[in-house]
Amino acid sequence: VQLQAFGGGLVQPGGSIRLSCAASGRISSINTMGWLRQVPGKERELVASIISGGTSNYADSVKGRFTISRDSAKSTVYLQMTSLKPEDTARYFCTAKTKFREYWGQGTLVTVSS
Repeated sequence: VQLQAFGGGLVQPGGSIRLSCAASGRISSINTMGWLRQVPGKERELVASIISGGTSNYADSVKGRFTISRDSAKSTVYLQMTSLKPEDTARYFCTAKTKFREYWGQGTLVTVSS
């Protein structure tokens, strides 16, 4: 499974941005897709995930502000980020899980700053 993320950039506090991630390869084996984020010097943090049936899960820090969605036909997962805060600044990684392992994309940088 290969993952390619798009959509990072610079956004002002309170603003919005949408990330997208396209999966390719053995996509039929994917059961969960999601997003992690990482700040230099810290461990990766799960931001949100969504399973094939549509059930989603969010980190407490982003609940009510971020929305994850998935287009199974296009093997794409999205992360709509609103009411962004400076502490949301991080590199965001797309992730996909199969029965046997987890895959990560190359990451896309989101910077929240005025």
